[in-house]
Amino acid sequence: MTFEPAERVADVPPSGIRRFFELAEEMDDIISLGVGEPDFSAPWAAREAGIASLERGRTSYTANRGMRELRELIAGDMRTRYGLEYDPDDEVLVTTGASEAIDLAYRALIDPGDTVAIAQPSFVSYVPKAIFTDAEPLPVQTRREDEFKLTRAVLEEAGAAAADVLVMCYPNNPTGATMTGDELQEVAAFARENDLLVFSDEIYSALSYEHEHTSIATLEGMRERTVVFNGFSKAYAMTGLRLGYAMAPAEAIDAMNRIHQYTMLSAPTTAQYAAIEALESCSDEVETMCNQYDRRRKFVLSRFDEMGIDCFRAAGAFYVFPACPWDDTTAFAEALLEEERVAIVPGEAFGGEGHLRVSYATGLEDLKTAMNRIESFISG
Repeated sequence: MTFEPAERVADVPPSGIRRFFELAEEMDDIISLGVGEPDFSAPWAAREAGIASLERGRTSYTANRGMRELRELIAGDMRTRYGLEYDPDDEVLVTTGASEAIDLAYRALIDPGDTVAIAQPSFVSYVPKAIFTDAEPLPVQTRREDEFKLTRAVLEEAGAAAADVLVMCYPNNPTGATMTGDELQEVAAFARENDLLVFSDEIYSALSYEHEHTSIATLEGMRERTVVFNGFSKAYAMTGLRLGYAMAPAEAIDAMNRIHQYTMLSAPTTAQYAAIEALESCSDEVETMCNQYDRRRKFVLSRFDEMGIDCFRAAGAFYVFPACPWDDTTAFAEALLEEERVAIVPGEAFGGEGHLRVSYATGLEDLKTAMNRIESFISG
């Protein structure tokens, strides 16, 4: 007897991000611009709150849906930022990272054989999650000439009108693209006209540099058909604490919680105490980090411009998505890593052929060195 993976698992390749991360780990003097993780530590007040909770012996399970105080603060934050009202008892679910929240939505709200339209380039997990739930992923390829924004034209061309669910992420990983409220209107109209559910990953919502973030759930007729995902990993630099949340109408949250209570049971308790403090008192630290990211963004964009590399003006998250100077992006990334010790990720890992994802979630001095190395590699 040997263990054979299920066919739907065997058909999914390993993460392209992790592959380059693991290659980089085996080398010395590496500057990694590959993994989407803040180089900042979580705000001190949030860390202190987590430590204090441990010192007081608060190591028990919480309610399945998360501590009520935290759910109230999450609902309050949505109300303050976007005027969105979510009932903390029935419409907010605290999860083990935003990744779990997305996974729960796929498994709870998508039936086998359903079609899941996925705006691409996209985070590496969206397509595999569709496969794991026996759904049919439908790539909706956004275009460089549209600054990688989701448009009615690309939705129609992809056949998304026949889909059951639309998955989108803005600000976007990997491109750094953002969408204004006006630009989202045509996506919302398309979803309403074709009766699509929308899964909106807004984990980078606090990292929007050129305009205020708009949640698609704020638009007419969208709250009732949208699941919004967010969390504390990116804006609060709390990746390792694994805490996220979902907000949606009660029937969606109830379905997601049915799976959550039998799998994760509840999100990490210590992380929930840290998150409460983060929402209550750490907005200044988030703003400081955001300003630093913006400074780095402008620097990286200017350096690619000086090199003559086509790179649209990314306006959110902490990534840029330049065109690759070589036809083979994987070969380019491997050679850059081997010769110049700079780790980046080929765009193919995200469904973005011909491009490279470059993260600027690292210190400015390292970014300067990395960009000099990239320039030397290209010119050599």
